[in-house]
Amino acid sequence: MGNQTILNDFFLSGLSDLPALQFPLFLFFLLVYLLTLIWNLLIVLLIVTDYHLHVPMYFFLGNLASLDLCCSSVTVPRMLFDLHTNKRKITVGACMTQIFFFMFFDASEVILLSVMSYDRYTAICQPLHYMQIMHWKACLQLMFTVFCLSVINSLIHTLFAFKLTFCGSHIIENFFCDLPQLLQISCSDIYINILFIFLCGGFLGGGSLILTFLPYVSIFKTALKIQGKGQSNKVFSTCTPHLTVVFIFYFSVVFNYFRPSANHIFVGDKVVSVFYSVILPLLNPLIYSLRNQDFKMAFLRSFKKDRLKIIT
Repeated sequence: MGNQTILNDFFLSGLSDLPALQFPLFLFFLLVYLLTLIWNLLIVLLIVTDYHLHVPMYFFLGNLASLDLCCSSVTVPRMLFDLHTNKRKITVGACMTQIFFFMFFDASEVILLSVMSYDRYTAICQPLHYMQIMHWKACLQLMFTVFCLSVINSLIHTLFAFKLTFCGSHIIENFFCDLPQLLQISCSDIYINILFIFLCGGFLGGGSLILTFLPYVSIFKTALKIQGKGQSNKVFSTCTPHLTVVFIFYFSVVFNYFRPSANHIFVGDKVVSVFYSVILPLLNPLIYSLRNQDFKMAFLRSFKKDRLKIIT
């Protein structure tokens, strides 16, 4: 216990120590971040401005795009700063703040995916009562619940992270402050931290996973009963993007937070961290919008309006 010190700063290991890679990595991730901002902002703007998209499905999708934008903004600007300046020092307060907001947006997305699944179930299995069930007050209440649960989850993890002590390495093996890598360098008893990761993960993550996939049993049964190939295809095309995002998101989160050998450092950790904190926020809007006819039509309508304004 005599070697324990009160740290004011941590050092992030970053993506690479090779000087020749710093600038190419900076350019690549700057491009990815700009595309993420542009694509997610475009989705939010289209949903806000086009009244054809003023339905619960796109309300939740707009919230998902906003969460992706915020989640990316928590990690990428810091990574770009470190790649550009090669200064990887971060204060304990800034580190804990980054952990709190990253876990908040991460948890919000997990819960929101289950809400979107319920929305699809209601629209497909109970179409005649859809607007009575998914009215705007209910949508706002669901989003309020999502944010409340996410705040509680993030506060629990962050407050217990503040109680950790560090007596050895103060190098976080990642390009941003994330809880698993912070626990790796702590000399405290991290039993309670691990316990809450599994308890909160089981309650929020496991519960959300069940609530995400359970409605699809009824959805697929209903889709198979629908007469007409076109209608069935429309149901599957509506649900496929959501399921794709769910599978990718859960796979990366489970790998990072629930590995049995979480006390060891793997080279693949950074790759997975890059994927779910940088690449996935870019993929989500692409997955949802590229095959979505409503988005294509909304974009064309917006383009025509802008063109008419320029002409007149």
